Amino acid sequence: MDLSKILSISGKGGLFELIGQTKNGVVVESLIDAKRTPAYSNQQISALEEISIYGIDEDIPLTEIFGRILKMENGKETSVSAKDSGADIRDYFSDVVPEYDEERVYTSDIKKVLKWYNQLLAKGKIKIEKEEPASTSEKATGDTQKKEETAVVEKEEETEAKAEVDSSVEEDNESKD
Repeated sequence: MDLSKILSISGKGGLFELIGQTKNGVVVESLIDAKRTPAYSNQQISALEEISIYGIDEDIPLTEIFGRILKMENGKETSVSAKDSGADIRDYFSDVVPEYDEERVYTSDIKKVLKWYNQLLAKGKIKIEKEEPASTSEKATGDTQKKEETAVVEKEEETEAKAEVDSSVEEDNESKD
């Protein structure tokens, strides 16, 4: 999931998609109502790709959290709403991200993450990526290796044949002299 062009702008609700640049800012389009507006360089603009949540050992990237929610919910909206009680929201989030730092991550942060996830899901910006079965990918890897080995063998044979031709040409040249 590529969230590099999805932005959060402080002071403006919702998420925005980067459309282009201007001389002193960027042009963004709201994911809520698709209205285009400028965002200026004096505003705090953050790409979702760069945002992370405090973890006990290390910070957890937002993209990883969205991936976990997506997997847990099987590609559907979250089972809890941002309007549910703080305890319910924290319980849900601890199921998704058990290693988050409960002291430094506020309920309002979790609500924002859940809203963003649902908004991105509704706009089709995040979706479950289908994985190939292991046997198919192993077979493809095996076929690729066989092709590479065959190419190497053919290259070696070609080099040997060229060397034989070169040596016979040299012998002919020497016999003529």
